[in-house]
Amino acid sequence: MLQSQSSLAKGLISMDAIEITVNSEEVEEAKIGAVDKASARKDEGAPLSPASLLFLEPGTNCCIIAMVGCKKKLDPGLVKEGLYRNLVKHPRFSSKLVINGGKKKWIQTQVNLDKHVTVPEVDTEMESTSQFIEDYVSNLTTIPLDLSKPLWELHLLNLKTREAEAVGIWRIHHSIGDGMSLISLLFACCRKSSDPEALPTLPKQKQTDHSRNPRRFLWLFSAVWSVLKLLFNTIVDVLHFVATCIFLKDTKTPLKGSSGVEHNPKRIVYRTVSLDDIKLVKAAMGMTVNDVILGVTQAGLSRYLNRKYGEVDRGKGAKQKSNQLPRNIRLRATVLVNIRQSAGIQALADMMNKKSKAKWGNKIGFILIPITIALQNDHPLDYLRGAKATADRKKLSLEAIFTYLASKYTTKLFGSKLSGVLAYRITFNTTMSISNLAGPVEEISFFGHPIAFIAPTVYGQPQALTLHFQSYINKMSIVAAVDPNVIPDPHLLCDDLEESLKIFKHAVLTNNSAC
Repeated sequence: MLQSQSSLAKGLISMDAIEITVNSEEVEEAKIGAVDKASARKDEGAPLSPASLLFLEPGTNCCIIAMVGCKKKLDPGLVKEGLYRNLVKHPRFSSKLVINGGKKKWIQTQVNLDKHVTVPEVDTEMESTSQFIEDYVSNLTTIPLDLSKPLWELHLLNLKTREAEAVGIWRIHHSIGDGMSLISLLFACCRKSSDPEALPTLPKQKQTDHSRNPRRFLWLFSAVWSVLKLLFNTIVDVLHFVATCIFLKDTKTPLKGSSGVEHNPKRIVYRTVSLDDIKLVKAAMGMTVNDVILGVTQAGLSRYLNRKYGEVDRGKGAKQKSNQLPRNIRLRATVLVNIRQSAGIQALADMMNKKSKAKWGNKIGFILIPITIALQNDHPLDYLRGAKATADRKKLSLEAIFTYLASKYTTKLFGSKLSGVLAYRITFNTTMSISNLAGPVEEISFFGHPIAFIAPTVYGQPQALTLHFQSYINKMSIVAAVDPNVIPDPHLLCDDLEESLKIFKHAVLTNNSAC
């Protein structure tokens, strides 16, 4: 940690935001509009949703942080002009949190972008810009957001890395919205590089039309059987969820955080892999991208833990074995599920430009995903088969809706403190969080700056490991947010995840060749 702080101090010249004058008439109109809205609603506040209240409790006080690499140097003037024309008009990004007599409300306020956009002067000749950015982001996880202004900020670092010419770092409090809403809002601020007037295009999920199925009777029988399995799985998952909240804990492993882990600084690293490779495995195995990601996670964590337990055994002088994993490791991931239909990029763009009535906020539930930890060196595709079986079963469960309703009504009836305690116990008794978000299928630009990569994650929950997967064009960013006191080598963990995907690709290509 001392070495990281030293690296940050060497590269950083000034953390003060640079004052930028923007002379655009359109920007000035946006400023006036923001002031008018603030004046009109000065005494009128919007209440926080139960989920937003939950994300402000001490044990679950979470922030979303996203690194966005750009293919050219960031122009602060253009960025601020774009923010005035778009993001500042969004009600949550122009409201501050006000606490009065214990009640929390969103109150509209005038947005001064000089207090939200930070452009530090940096030494462009430093030895490792990537290390500096990693240290910079880690330092941000130790600094609370300023409650005197809307709970978001953007840092512009004009430092060249292996993948980008500059990096923008968003930090947004999770109480503003769920991850899917916020990343979609970011995309709504962007335009296609090939068409500056067009919004980004996201991949569409295929839906099956059963109405034209000639064997409708068989489909009806299958539907009834699916309903029965849905009820059974939901009951089992609810009981499992309650047990986890009360007493059921994950095995203590080199990935499991201890009490107070939510307050520790986090180190955030990312690795870019080929989305085409993931799709190749997906097509060969007849599964979804989510299934492949879960399989990669299981294989990568198994490789990492096997190495860690091997290091412990070597230290004890034990005989070296290929499989160092203890038996019956219980390792689970909490997954936040958006249980409402996404408003869509167009609706979010309208929300900022035309005051549309698109729904916004946090409407999310928890599900618990068991992660199989085992070595499958001879049959690596078994990781994928197991992942698909787990995912298919979770699709036939109302666990997310139950946990959403439980959190909602616990907050309404007993207050957010009790809801926060229950959510804390769930996340603390599990090992990690995992998420996957689909990004644009073509290159997009952020106010005239073509984007090279997108790497979002979250910190503040009582876990030492969070994995996020973010697709963009033909790439997938694997983002690991870790407590370095528990996981001191996150780059090695990313190596294991990347290597697992390579093994899957080789295995499916070999199988296809054999056929």
